[in-house]
Amino acid sequence: MSRYFIFIPNFLSIIRIGLVYPILNNINNADYLESLIFFAIASITDALDGFLARKMSWQTDLGKILDPVADKLLLSGSIFILWINDLLPFYVFSILLARDVIILLGASVHMTILETGTPLPNFAGKITTVLQVIYIILILVFKSLSFDFNLEWFGLIVSTFTLISLYIYARSWFKALKKNHDD
Repeated sequence: MSRYFIFIPNFLSIIRIGLVYPILNNINNADYLESLIFFAIASITDALDGFLARKMSWQTDLGKILDPVADKLLLSGSIFILWINDLLPFYVFSILLARDVIILLGASVHMTILETGTPLPNFAGKITTVLQVIYIILILVFKSLSFDFNLEWFGLIVSTFTLISLYIYARSWFKALKKNHDD
């Protein structure tokens, strides 16, 4: 019976991808409350698709690609438009974006050169994603409520965890490359 529902996590990832444009467009048009609502829905679909894929064993090869693509589009797009609209400092934008680009390059090495399949996220990466989501939500909440805010301290925390996560990913890639070279 459950095999008939295996498409649900993929469908949730597609919904998340579809929400990227309304989120970015609303941020750009200073409609922060609408953007917050769409972003919250997208975040819920992310948590739900991961939960269903793991707990119900509804994982698919397509989902292994769709889920991280949806995450990267949502988070990278959001931090980009927040930076463009002067709602996020440049250093936060550049650290978060650089991590995503480097992770995409590392994943492509894993999948092509090492032929180890899609690399799995690590715990530090999951914490980083949660912190990035909270950071974006806080910005949107404060802008929606017209609060004068300074989230520089939280930007430093998110940036620090992002760099730690990148270091952990890079270390595992180099170990895999070394192991592949030694074999």
